[in-house]
Amino acid sequence: MHLYIIENANILKGERLTSCSILVTEDRITTVQGSLPHYRLMKMDVEPFFMTPTFVFLNSTIPNIRSFPEMKKCLIEQFLLKGCTTLFTYANVFYENELEEKINEVKTSLISCPIDFIIGVKIPIRLITPNFIRNCKKNKVPAIFVELTNQDELEKIPWGWIREALFPFNCPLFPIISPTLKKEPKAVLSKWKGIMLKEKIPAHYEDIIEDQPLPVPLLNKIGLYPQKASLMSGTELSYNLYLRGKEIKKVDELHLFHYHGDRLAVTVHKGKVIRSAGNVLFKPGNGEHVKVRTPSYFSL
Repeated sequence: MHLYIIENANILKGERLTSCSILVTEDRITTVQGSLPHYRLMKMDVEPFFMTPTFVFLNSTIPNIRSFPEMKKCLIEQFLLKGCTTLFTYANVFYENELEEKINEVKTSLISCPIDFIIGVKIPIRLITPNFIRNCKKNKVPAIFVELTNQDELEKIPWGWIREALFPFNCPLFPIISPTLKKEPKAVLSKWKGIMLKEKIPAHYEDIIEDQPLPVPLLNKIGLYPQKASLMSGTELSYNLYLRGKEIKKVDELHLFHYHGDRLAVTVHKGKVIRSAGNVLFKPGNGEHVKVRTPSYFSL
């Protein structure tokens, strides 16, 4: 069994910086604490770096890329070189009876993916029916993206029945503003939020920006945290190392991602280095389809 210690780790969680040591067993974190002086094991000193968990990005276009060279280029440039090791995407579902088929199509399209992935569904609002929601629950769909075209359609949904159909899996609903929306999208999102809160529906209240780190509260809603994007005891060893520097005035994960991407030196995924400096180890098929057991399970 391979055991070692990562010491002097400056772990950045949001805007909080913690210095600690990490006991690693194979590809998982066994212990995280201030120091581990009583262990006589091989040690790796990461004091010159900021350490962050690897990121999760939402991206809706990757499954539609049919050319492997094009997909490889996209995954390297937009994901691996940016410290992302988990892709959150969705299947476009237009009819109730095609749910499983469409999810399997996306899963097949990602068979060569080198990073882990999680698959939700995107639907027109007319598919928000108790029967379809129960089918999503049966298939443990982690997120349902609902395309919104106007405010009026939200009033026609039997939200009480939908809430009952969601229970107890409680897969969250995510709004997507349709390109055909002619009126102010903020008004539609405001209406959406008001209904979700009033009806006590598990949901996200804003359109999600693609290709950037998803925040922990959102990842918890879909049940992906702390399975992903965390560095705590019992989780997989997946992290980024950013070179520290005097010019970095503000220390938080998003600031590092947006303004200091050039300082990302190492990315480790499940205990294996997959990026060192500008070199990427692209292993087709190394990614796993991540299954969610219970959304919002972890109490933040």
